[in-house]
This record gives sequence, C-alpha cells and structure tokens, in this order.
Amino acid sequence: MTDRKCVACGKITNRDNLIKITRQHKTSEIVVNGDCKVFGRSAYVCYNSECIENVFKKNKLMKFLKTSIDAELKGKLINELRHD
Repeated sequence: MTDRKCVACGKITNRDNLIKITRQHKTSEIVVNGDCKVFGRSAYVCYNSECIENVFKKNKLMKFLKTSIDAELKGKLINELRHD
C-alpha cells in the first residue's frame, strides 16, 4: 500500500483512494485511472468535486503533468466520481 498526495488539496492518502491521471511517456496521451503498466508522469486527485474543480482552476494538473490539458478531461474526472 503506497500513499500518494492529492495535487489539489495536498492530503496524503492511499493511492487506491485517489484518481490517477497519467500522461503516457511515448504518446503524451492523458489516461485516467490506467493500470499500473501505464508508464509516464502521473498526478493524483481526491475523489471529490472540490479537488477536481481546484486542480483545473489553478492549472495545477497542467503544471504537474507538464502538458496542456483539454476541457474534456474535466468531464472524465467528474465521471469517475459517479462510478466510485
């Protein structure tokens, strides 16, 4: 069990309790909750709408993943909230 830090609020918790967002190394594609075999730069966000809003409002996700983020990703993250 490995702990990770939410990029929005800074809370440290088990990575199973966070949404993992990864920019794949080879393709630069953004993957939400990919398996552990997805290699690249990753960021973690809490499963709550406040953290998801903050990560986009303050461009933190763009800074952590070192890439531009499209608006479609926000919809994917909110969709993850509904599935959990």
